[in-house]
Amino acid sequence: MLDILYLDDYLAIVHKPAGWLVHRTPLDKGETRFVLQTLRDQIGHHVWPVHRLDKGTSGVLVFALSAEVARTLGQAFETGEGLHKTYQAIVRGWPLAQGLIDHPLKRMPDDMRAEREEIQAAQTRYDTLRRGELPIAQGEFASMRWAEVLLQPLTGRRHQLRRHMKHIAHPIIGDATHGKGPLNRAVAEHWGLQRLWLHALRLDMRHPVSGQALALVAPCGSEWRLWTEAISD
Repeated sequence: MLDILYLDDYLAIVHKPAGWLVHRTPLDKGETRFVLQTLRDQIGHHVWPVHRLDKGTSGVLVFALSAEVARTLGQAFETGEGLHKTYQAIVRGWPLAQGLIDHPLKRMPDDMRAEREEIQAAQTRYDTLRRGELPIAQGEFASMRWAEVLLQPLTGRRHQLRRHMKHIAHPIIGDATHGKGPLNRAVAEHWGLQRLWLHALRLDMRHPVSGQALALVAPCGSEWRLWTEAISD
């Protein structure tokens, strides 16, 4: 059963668990957990994904109950217009207190939609919430610096947050594609838990039909306390 954050005749907004795919894909044939099919069966209605969260990402995920609403909202998610998205992440190193990453991103190789430009403008704001260290050796250093950050994508590019954090040399912990494999494995062994430490915490948007202001919040899972406890130890 999925945790449904909002449901009406037009939208179904859920708290996606980490490790679930949004929908079936031949690229991950061994997976059996899919948000789209589970939600459809849970509410007894066909649903259309408005946007995507990567398999490892948890948090607020929006579905439409019609193709028309999905198209309308999908365009907004692409441009970021009228939306305010907030993510929480654990990254390697100690970023500045806050900053704006303004770095264009190249279209991903598997994104074949003809209307997409090859290079797209992309901006992400970040705020550092706290910093800490784990007793994991890194080269000549005896410990690993990490930080908990809030990320606010101003555009909706594929893997934007993961690619932008890599760009400023603070990759998201657990990111197998854009992060550091040995570091990810060391952190997973330290915690006894392997996951991408990226969570879609909050989404503020206007209802596409009524115009009502919606504020959807999906609290972080209990595993995030590991990082808080690491500071207080």
